[in-house]
Amino acid sequence: MKKVAMIAAIVSMMAVSRAEATPIAFVSGTGLNVAAIVPLRDAFRTAVGGGTVPGANGSFGGVRREINWDGVPDAFSAPNQLPADFFNVNSPRGVVFSTPGTGFQVSANAVPGPIDFGNINPTYTTIFEPFTPQKLFTALGSTITDVNFFLPGTTTPALTSAFGAIFSDVDLAGSTMEFFDVTNSSLGVFTVPFLAGNQTFSFLGVVFDSPIVSRVRITSGNTALGPNESADHDLVVMDDFIYGEPTANAVPEPATLVLLGTGILAAVRPKRRKE
Repeated sequence: MKKVAMIAAIVSMMAVSRAEATPIAFVSGTGLNVAAIVPLRDAFRTAVGGGTVPGANGSFGGVRREINWDGVPDAFSAPNQLPADFFNVNSPRGVVFSTPGTGFQVSANAVPGPIDFGNINPTYTTIFEPFTPQKLFTALGSTITDVNFFLPGTTTPALTSAFGAIFSDVDLAGSTMEFFDVTNSSLGVFTVPFLAGNQTFSFLGVVFDSPIVSRVRITSGNTALGPNESADHDLVVMDDFIYGEPTANAVPEPATLVLLGTGILAAVRPKRRKE
């Protein structure tokens, strides 16, 4: 009976790690210009917990972090690729990107230019518009960007309680953000609102009641950058990222739970009686 009770306790711990938080705030909307999106961004900042004084590496009072891409140097901007760990090494903000595509790119400033990923396709300069001048962000060769959280400047995995992003030119339904916990279980898929027309903006942000998010998968549009935009090709890029301060993971990893359970079972296994 003691062994059964301990096994039940381990199962309970694993269940808690997968469902200990729920969304408590959901901010989304669209706009034809920057002014229409500012109130949505500010509402999300408040929902995350505030923090008004900017600090180093996009930190706001240990409450949240922000990335607006504009400070990325020319050497890591278009036509060059952005290192996936730039915002955990060069500017340690606790995120590392990954994609099934070929990498990532931040658009260039007007000088040396061209802006808005015109280096990939000249028509993009009339399709995309930055929220904060002058740079935008995209995955290359894929519509998928995974945002993985770490304690800033370290290789220690971390969790966050919130994530939001501003998108440029979401014309069709299909752009989403999916949140995952430390066990890689989905916490839900949330749809980015869309507004037909060029150089439009969309915002989506989700806040949970405690730090539980270890990864966010962003699907931006239905076609990777390259072709001209059309009725079938929804080309989408991103601007500001806003997220809760990455914190240490207090829940044991699944492998740790298995090892813990093995150790407990070994400890309570009855000793063989001597003949």
